[in-house]
Amino acid sequence: MKLLKLKGSPFIGNFALSTNKYLLLPPSTPGKVVAAFEEELGVKAHQVTIADSYLIGSLAAGNAKGLIVSPYTSGSELKVLEEITRVERLPSILSAAGNIILANDRVAIVHPRLSDEAIRVIEEVLDVEVYRGTIARLRTVGAMAVATNRGVLVNPDITENEIARLEEIFELHVLRGTANFGSGLVGSSIVANDRGYIAGSDTTTIEISRIEDALEV
Repeated sequence: MKLLKLKGSPFIGNFALSTNKYLLLPPSTPGKVVAAFEEELGVKAHQVTIADSYLIGSLAAGNAKGLIVSPYTSGSELKVLEEITRVERLPSILSAAGNIILANDRVAIVHPRLSDEAIRVIEEVLDVEVYRGTIARLRTVGAMAVATNRGVLVNPDITENEIARLEEIFELHVLRGTANFGSGLVGSSIVANDRGYIAGSDTTTIEISRIEDALEV
């Protein structure tokens, strides 16, 4: 476990994305920070942009099998990403893929207004079953939760019905929690895979305990 900032922000999940196979960080990330991410998550870091932005975690969602990126990702950016993993643009006007897709290596839950075409692309590229849904009655499921193959941490305002559905879909335990001193935007505050996690620098000891219970790390 490590507590860090990226681009001066404790909301590191907006800027980084990790799976069990690859780690994406923004350009100009300091070498010591890159090393800390690689050591904790056990995967090699690649410094990239998506849609000419450092907001990688907001604009992309992935797992060990592939990556879904904003429809505004450029051709040159796609070429770089294709050297890392299988990648496709999300065919949707909803461009913040990382905020609207929550996936592990088996299943995904997505913004309820994503089209059938978008869901087909997600299913194919990530090789997962895809379900539409909400977390805490919000459609930005990727920002509201963190999911690995070990567990799921969710915004504390999630309803009991939503928890039951997530547990059925992911076949994992789902725990409420916060990060960064009370933020329910846990997907924006934590970067995790099955090996470990990094949380935003404002995360408290009590929050760390809950994160570790949820993700079993």
